[in-house]
Amino acid sequence: MVPIEKQVQKTIVIYLSITEGKGSYPLRRALLLANTLKNEAQVIFLYDQETPVPSEHFTCHKVIGPSSLSKLIGKLQPDLLIRDSGPSHKEEMSKIHELVPSILHFDDFGDGGQLADWVIQTLYPETQELHAEHYIVGPQTFMVDAPLQSLRHAGLKRKSPSSSSQLVISFGDEDPGNLTFRALRHLKQLQIPLSVTVLLGPNYKHDVSEIQMMALSRPNTKVVQAPDNRAELFSKADMVLCDAGYTPYEVAVIGVPCIVLAQNEFESTLGFPTEKNGFTHLGLGRKVTQSNLLNAIMEPLLHDARKERAIKKQLQIDVGASDEKVLEAIRYLLEFPKRTRQNVLH
Repeated sequence: MVPIEKQVQKTIVIYLSITEGKGSYPLRRALLLANTLKNEAQVIFLYDQETPVPSEHFTCHKVIGPSSLSKLIGKLQPDLLIRDSGPSHKEEMSKIHELVPSILHFDDFGDGGQLADWVIQTLYPETQELHAEHYIVGPQTFMVDAPLQSLRHAGLKRKSPSSSSQLVISFGDEDPGNLTFRALRHLKQLQIPLSVTVLLGPNYKHDVSEIQMMALSRPNTKVVQAPDNRAELFSKADMVLCDAGYTPYEVAVIGVPCIVLAQNEFESTLGFPTEKNGFTHLGLGRKVTQSNLLNAIMEPLLHDARKERAIKKQLQIDVGASDEKVLEAIRYLLEFPKRTRQNVLH
């Protein structure tokens, strides 16, 4: 056994590339991993030009241009590359495959995932396609941070009968299709008493004043910009109206009836936010009709049995139960690399 003081510290490189509609969850997942593993390995972040600097507490390098990623990886010589950058491509990955002993991808729908050692698919298609053995698929792989973990199963706590029903609307960091505006416009026609809290993400791309003016025209409606306690606000709601990406996983940890509108075609194909898992999925948000949305909101608010059934379905999934398994996979790849480093770019 090599004495601890003579062991060479391993290096983990985490590459982040923000892709439209995924919001801040990939960054939060990366920071959760980095902070958990920082005493076991050196953690370095790489990020592309569209992605904000991941952290001031870790070394970060910007990736500029297609060849920059492989050059940086060649210089840094990591023992493990963790990639959370949307679909990867086989051509690029074949070069990186030669440089890094172990590679793990998150949520990769590209053909480059075939060259990773493991791919963890928290997002997965509704049609149960057969994956290669190195794909780990399912909602159990969702990483739950401490604030959300403290709210696990909070939806089971019954509210006092005197309190009015509350709806929270949240379409992620950017809301590229402005589904917030569309939903709030429809809600103006709802005839039952309902308190509405509209959460606007830090990168909301549209005119905030339009949302604020619409909120002022509806009783018991407020707008909260860039909240840092989003999960807590979900836990106090009787219902959440949200995107079909990562937000439903957060909701299912808490256990709250949830209506889902897909922000794009990609989200509309995802297999987690479905009726069998306790969600009401209304399809593409840009196509939802006023009557369908209002009926979906009223059903669980008027029928306690439907509300409780939705909560039980969500909580039976045990979202985020495999956090330790994800960490074990990372530690395994560090300890037992799949390859030796064949060449290094300088």
